[in-house]
Amino acid sequence: MPNKWVKERRCRIEGCKRPYRAKGYCNVHYKKWRRGELGKARYKTCSEEGCRAKVYRWGLCEEHYQAKLRKNKKAS
Repeated sequence: MPNKWVKERRCRIEGCKRPYRAKGYCNVHYKKWRRGELGKARYKTCSEEGCRAKVYRWGLCEEHYQAKLRKNKKAS
């Protein structure tokens, strides 16, 4: 039996009436958050425009980081 003094938690997405699951989201929105489909990223993302991959080093994902390293080696 739920405690009548504790406010029932709801999803933080405006207009969503589903019950809370984790991180302030209902089950549906939590899964979207985990997949990176919501506006707020789950982790820091690459600074290259259009790239939403997880940061590896220097604000870049591993792919862009490696490309930058190759570019710098060719320039040297």
